[in-house]
Amino acid sequence: MEQELKPSILIVDDHEIFRDRLARAFRERGYDVRTAKDAESARESVYEDSPEKAVLDLRMPGDSGLQLLQDILHFDPTVQIIILTGYGSIATTIDAIRLGAVSYLPKPADADEILAAFERGKTPPLNPPDPDYETPSLARVEWEHINRVLSDCGGNISKAARVLGIHRRSLQRKLQKYPPNQ
Repeated sequence: MEQELKPSILIVDDHEIFRDRLARAFRERGYDVRTAKDAESARESVYEDSPEKAVLDLRMPGDSGLQLLQDILHFDPTVQIIILTGYGSIATTIDAIRLGAVSYLPKPADADEILAAFERGKTPPLNPPDPDYETPSLARVEWEHINRVLSDCGGNISKAARVLGIHRRSLQRKLQKYPPNQ
């Protein structure tokens, strides 16, 4: 009787509880799961036996998830990779996709969301990317970041100002301005 081959997945995250929770969820879904706490141990795992899929944390001690993404794809370009982060931004999303990630998800993401992102990554986008896409201006990125932080702080301007490292009144002045077009 032949043993059924399970699809393999590598989960790389420095947060042990999150990493173990995801690993357990993927094992329950029939995956051969490997885990790593940092880029160095992830590279060792990939060099020993390259996985079919990988889920990488963007920010870890040592090399970032983007550097690890490049290293894995250089070693084995067939690995499907998703970047997870608690610090999402438009710029890092674009970087991840340009470097070869299948998708980019905010934390906390569960196994079903990750599997759905892998599936979406298999199909070409309905609308091909616009070659005339203009990178947002620094003012636009700042506006989006301020509003994301404000939203994360539940609309509390004082708390958002502390997180952003600016004075509360400066934040209020920035919020009274209209968002930049580009």
